[in-house]
Amino acid sequence: MLLTKSAIAKLPLPSAGQAFYRDDKLKGLAVRVTAGGTKSFVLEKLVHRRVRRITLGRHGEISVETARKVAQGLLGQIAEGRDPVSERKRTAASAVTLDGVFNEYLEQRQDLKPKTVADYRRVVTVAFADWRRKPLVSIARDGVSRRFNRLRDEHGPAWANLCMRLLRALFNFAAGKYADEAGRSPFTANPVKVLSETKAWVKIDRRRNVIKPHELADWYHAVQRLGNTTVKDYLLLLIFTGLRREEAARLRWQYIDLKGRTLTITDTKNGRPHTLPLPDFLYTLLEARRSFSRGEFVFPGEGRHGHIVSPKKAKQKVIDASGISFTLHDLRRTFTTVAESLDIPGYALKRMLNHSDGSDVTAGYIVSNVERLREPMQRVAQYLMRAMNIEPTKIYLLAEKPHVAQAAIHTG
Repeated sequence: MLLTKSAIAKLPLPSAGQAFYRDDKLKGLAVRVTAGGTKSFVLEKLVHRRVRRITLGRHGEISVETARKVAQGLLGQIAEGRDPVSERKRTAASAVTLDGVFNEYLEQRQDLKPKTVADYRRVVTVAFADWRRKPLVSIARDGVSRRFNRLRDEHGPAWANLCMRLLRALFNFAAGKYADEAGRSPFTANPVKVLSETKAWVKIDRRRNVIKPHELADWYHAVQRLGNTTVKDYLLLLIFTGLRREEAARLRWQYIDLKGRTLTITDTKNGRPHTLPLPDFLYTLLEARRSFSRGEFVFPGEGRHGHIVSPKKAKQKVIDASGISFTLHDLRRTFTTVAESLDIPGYALKRMLNHSDGSDVTAGYIVSNVERLREPMQRVAQYLMRAMNIEPTKIYLLAEKPHVAQAAIHTG
């Protein structure tokens, strides 16, 4: 049909999807009509052996005459061997800001945990505050080097590494997001690569701090002197299970099976549910807590989260009373060290810690049953109890008396 203002106004709407009405006067020009009533001018043309459909504008916002002029200009570019679609994409990409790419990255990465998102937002707002509205393509290698050195000097090497790892990820994401069909992107050269080329990354030695066997008794008795029973039980659960602090803090009663003597963590670091058998010591501790607990969380707190978050003051009291410096993650490391010293098989230890098998092909063929972990968990618990001078007979005999079991646990 000949596209005119009146003819376009009379075009019927499709019942679903979209319909195209092509112009008899200029080959390639068409009007796209959607079921929702939107009418837009488009240009269809074979470019580098691919059919390109370029939106020129909405009918009503531009006239038929304007659409023809724009289409003729684009046809001229195509005749010269240019690709208007790729050029438009590169132009849009050259204007996208660090903030824009970051928001698109977060929208794509729905798998990120809230804490990780919060950490990333802090990086962007603190480390790259003056770069947020800059076009990403304007961030150069020398600027990255200077910013890394400043962050390292002002906030420490670990923070500098974290910030630049995120920036590197944003550039890699943008390179794929804004690449054309030929794979060309304005972000092909990642400026963060300069840190590898100049050996600027700071190697952070992994913490190896644990509570040593001869320190466990003093640590345990310092824990008992805390006035808060919830914090006491929380610290004991950490060292007797090796759970991460957030996993233990968010533990709900609905995931404690006292009859089956198991606990399950559903929101884990690797996204895989983690079920552990309860050794006798923890079974007694949790049974006692259940007898007087009323909320949904095993370790309730007074804050907005509803559960314990970070008992910094209580932890410091234990450090002061025992003379043993530790972090909550050191308790997980202590559990792991004890388990390894007991010659627990590597695959069982991985399951106890819920570590990913990664590239271990053999591990992928092993189906681990929670009952297979009961004996190793019990062995670790028995070792800790002996080192802490906890009398096992008290725990076992009082398992049937929750109202006094808690007192037994907290007197050793």
